[in-house]
Formats: sequence, structure tokens, C-alpha cells
Amino acid sequence: MKELELLKKDWKAKESGFPKLNREALYALIWKRSSSIVKWLYYISIAEFVFWTALSILTRSTEQEEIIESMRLSTFITVLTVVNYSVLVYFIVLFYKNYKLVSYQSSVKELIQSILKVKKTVSQYVWFNLSMLGVATLGGLIGSILYGPESETILEMAHQRENPFIFWGIIGLVVLVVIALAIGLLLLFYRLLYGILLKKLKHNYKELIKLED
Repeated sequence: MKELELLKKDWKAKESGFPKLNREALYALIWKRSSSIVKWLYYISIAEFVFWTALSILTRSTEQEEIIESMRLSTFITVLTVVNYSVLVYFIVLFYKNYKLVSYQSSVKELIQSILKVKKTVSQYVWFNLSMLGVATLGGLIGSILYGPESETILEMAHQRENPFIFWGIIGLVVLVVIALAIGLLLLFYRLLYGILLKKLKHNYKELIKLED
């Protein structure tokens, strides 16, 4: 027991020799970390925009356009593309504004509000992309079923059934499962992509709350 007490006293003596951060220094540290995280969120959103744009351009072909035309999805895809890219550009601008906002906050309260705004923006961005994927997948599957290469076979099978409602119910269930899987995979991707940064931002937020108390 004597040795344990001596060890505790020795540890306390060493601990007292470490420099302690005051409130201002701690705030400056959290501010710097938060600003860096938001900057990375901005960079990632640009990289993601460039990636999907490049993928869309590289995979485009005359054959693909003919298939889309045959499934009567040209107008649908054009409208969806315009809406998608317009909103994505809006979010990129918003991420940049959030970065600037966090970078120039001078008080704990303002930084807390900025962090909450950043988290809200990221959530909206993720849910928008998930919604767009769901709409695109649904449109593609409906076009494929009604006007795709196998549409005649599918419609004939439905016509031959005694109760076509059951048949279409099964088709609808399959469509929902495919959409759920597509959204689930993208959600997992976003959790990995943004989850770590948001977790760090949440930690900074908690530290700021403690400073404010």
C-alpha cells in the first residue's frame, strides 16, 4: 500500500507540471479543428461532384442513349439531371459559406451555432442525394418494365395471370427492395465518407458546450 501511495503522489507531482490550457486557448484549438473539418467537408463535396460528373460523361454512349429513348426516359432523365446538378452546385456554395462562417467566428456561442448549421447542411445534402437516387431508380425500373426489352414478356405474364394484381404486387415489392438496397448502399457510403468528420464535429460541439457553461 505504501508503494501505491508513493506512486500516486509521484503521478500528481508530474501532472501538476503539465501546462494547462485556459478558456481562450481551448476555444482557439476547437475553432481551428472545426474550421479544418468544415473545409474538408467542402473539398469532399467538390470531389464527389467532379467524380459523378466524370462518371456520367465517361459512361455516356450512343447505345445507352438509344436504350433510354426506347424506354421513354429521355425527358425524365434530362429534368432529373438539371435538378440534380443545380441543387448540388447550391450545396457546394452552401458548404463554402459554412466554411467561411466557421472560420470567422469570434465567440463560443457563434461557433456552436455554426457547427449546428454545418451538421444540418450535411444531413440535408445526404438526404437529397438519397432521394434523387430513389427517384432515379424508381423511374428506371418503371421504364424498364413498361418499355424495356423484356416489357412485352412481363406484360404478357401479367395478362395470363388470373389475378394480375398479385403479379403487379410482386413486381412492386421487387422494385421497392431494389430501391431500398440502392439507398442503403449509398447511405453506407455517406456514413463512411461524412460520418467520421461529423463525429469529430460533434465532439467539438460538446467541448464548446462545456466552455459555455
